Amino acid sequence: MGSITKRQTERLKYQMVSIGIMNTQINLRLPEKLLTSATVYAEKNGYGTVQDFVRETLRERLFDEKLSTREAALIKKLIEVSDKKGLYGTEEELFRKLRARQKGVRS
Repeated sequence: MGSITKRQTERLKYQMVSIGIMNTQINLRLPEKLLTSATVYAEKNGYGTVQDFVRETLRERLFDEKLSTREAALIKKLIEVSDKKGLYGTEEELFRKLRARQKGVRS
């Protein structure tokens, strides 16, 4: 059995919150192509059903925090500095550095 993904953890969190809460049911009509695409996406990304996918997508759109203008500007600046100083490397190198930092070792 594989490890639990972040998406699965979030889904479990929401399921735990909704235990014992009466949910309202809605009907949603979708064009066949959209439903097919949603079904394929749900299967590929570990959703149990299209309903789970739609439910989580709504939660993300309605409740996830958005970046402020200031935060976005700071991220843009970080990217610019990283580009200028050549701080990017391969994914393997970046993860190696992160693991080293977690262990308290600077590379």
